[in-house]
Amino acid sequence: MSGTLAVAAWVAIGAPFAGAALAPLVRRVHDRASDAVAIAASLVAAAAALRLAPALLEPEALPVESTVPWLTAPVAIDVGVLVDPLGIVLANVVAVVSFVIMVYCRGYMRDDASRTRFWMWMNAFIGSMLLLVLASNLLLLFVGWKLVGVCSYGLIGYYYRDQRRYWIGGPPPTAYVTPSEAGLKALLVTGAGDLLMLGGIFLLYGYAGTLSFVELYETAPVWLSAMAQTPGMVMLVTLLLLAGPLGKSAQFPFHEWLPEAMTGPGPVSALIHAATMVKSGVYLVARLVPLFYYGRWVAGIDDAAWFFHLTAWLGAATALLAATQALVAVELKKVLAYSTVSQIGYMMLALGAAGLVPDLLADGYTAAVFHLVSHALFKACLFLAAGTVIHAVHSIYITDMGGARRALPLTWVCSLAAGWSLMGLPPSPGFWSKDAVLLVTAEASAPLLVVGLVTAGLTAFYTVRLVGLVFHGPAGDGVPAPATGVFDHAAEGGHGAPDGTLSMRAATAVLGLGIVAAGLGGTLLEGALHHGLEAGLPASLSAMPPEEAAAAFAGAGAGHALVLALALLASAAGAVPAWVLYFSRRASPEALLARSAALRGLHGFFRRRWEIDALYRRAFVDGTRRLAALVASSLEAPWDRAVHRGLPWLMMERTAQLVHRLQADSEDLTHNVAYVLAIFAALLAVLLLAAGAGG
Repeated sequence: MSGTLAVAAWVAIGAPFAGAALAPLVRRVHDRASDAVAIAASLVAAAAALRLAPALLEPEALPVESTVPWLTAPVAIDVGVLVDPLGIVLANVVAVVSFVIMVYCRGYMRDDASRTRFWMWMNAFIGSMLLLVLASNLLLLFVGWKLVGVCSYGLIGYYYRDQRRYWIGGPPPTAYVTPSEAGLKALLVTGAGDLLMLGGIFLLYGYAGTLSFVELYETAPVWLSAMAQTPGMVMLVTLLLLAGPLGKSAQFPFHEWLPEAMTGPGPVSALIHAATMVKSGVYLVARLVPLFYYGRWVAGIDDAAWFFHLTAWLGAATALLAATQALVAVELKKVLAYSTVSQIGYMMLALGAAGLVPDLLADGYTAAVFHLVSHALFKACLFLAAGTVIHAVHSIYITDMGGARRALPLTWVCSLAAGWSLMGLPPSPGFWSKDAVLLVTAEASAPLLVVGLVTAGLTAFYTVRLVGLVFHGPAGDGVPAPATGVFDHAAEGGHGAPDGTLSMRAATAVLGLGIVAAGLGGTLLEGALHHGLEAGLPASLSAMPPEEAAAAFAGAGAGHALVLALALLASAAGAVPAWVLYFSRRASPEALLARSAALRGLHGFFRRRWEIDALYRRAFVDGTRRLAALVASSLEAPWDRAVHRGLPWLMMERTAQLVHRLQADSEDLTHNVAYVLAIFAALLAVLLLAAGAGG
């Protein structure tokens, strides 16, 4: 069985890379051949990942590791795949959801002249992410980590010619952002976190002597104790290792790149925000949780607690911060982008809470991964629906939409299912997973629970606002006429508009049905995840036996009921006023803002993104430009004048004048020859003296 699992893991990684390499070759055979190859490659990856899934029900046979030697000198490092419960869950989320998105791309990108380049980037992205989650050690993970960053740069800046119709931002006075600028911003911001994380990996290797996850878990008692002997070292390694996940998952203070990542094609947003890149940070933090949990609760290293406090509080703060910005955003995909940042914050909150008290490891770990799975379903569905709406309305602003439910019936139904799950209402998968996050948060910290509940209320408000403005109310100018049926192919030259092509409708519907199925089987799904993930945690790193931890957690039934009631009340507190404003329209948001200066100030503050993006621009973008101008004026310009202008002038003008004067004073050719011989003799003397000194 272990050999079969290892082969499946390698196939899952290799198939998308093979698809990326073959796409431009088969394009020469037929114009549509690259489409088929790209989708087939993602299908093979999804099938291979699904082959791993049954092992989650028998976690006792895991982990399975397959490695080959890579480096032997100056250090010995093997690379390979690690198949364990966490890797299996993430591989299936990445591969399966990505395949559905690739099917959607078949229709969405059908008229794009550069779609072969698109298929190459998409498959390389999927392969890089699968390499990341199935890597057996931190070094190979970092290779996949950087490849994901490069591919995201190519996809976010896909429309690199920066045509006006691909700008995001606005309307004025809000600034616009071009695709090339957005891609560069993502690359630089995430790259800064990656560089810090690489420093943490080097330090970790210096103490542990290995980067293999299995060996790191096995030898944690030795190297963690050695690391703790140096004051502040555990805290330093914590900060460095967390910088990478915070950057990749767009958590504060690295969160400002993700809203601009909307410049790519619609399916790219679904891929980055739902299934792949932003989940990589959550995955790595989950990989590190058992190590720091051991350090805090078994080895008694106080500094190890910083890992959990930072993860929990930064996650909670980011969830609240992004939710407030989603309240007022007017771009459809940007509302969903802020929502993604916020929901990733919930996952980080659960992982942090897992180590704040000694009996929450398995429950916090499971809650975070469960919310990751449910979020992949409902957010991918929302982004595909958004792509369909934008495709039909030809506008990125929700204020230009309205009444789209009559023209886009299938998109509307799927958006309702996904939005219901985003709000965390029963019986959706978002309800079960968000409930699990809030339960472990309640056990860990009352202040963190308050932040989580407030964010839940804000989430309900902006979700109802989004659905109301896009699908209900008066129809916008760009909204097409209602379709005669869900499978109407008459409009837009057979594109299947307004609900998109057949492949677009099928992909969106599959995710919508997946949301319903996961919600109805939510308790079974949570139980399977809990069983597999708990068994996959290294037993030697746990402070409490699993059965005792489960009994302790189950003993707080009354408290759990209270948290559940509070969560539903928070959602209702956000949804009801949003319903009044954007569905029944008994009150006008514009009128409320006109009557209240405080609301206008808060609205503007949230629209300006808490001034954080402006601060970063002044500090880094404008600061770099000012520094460049200073260097150019004070260093480059003087040296340029001296070396490129002054020296040539001195050599040409002055030397020419001297030779001319000597020639003018010479009466015949004999004198000129004498001058040349004299100069030659002087040079020869200098060379002989230098040789003698060297000898």
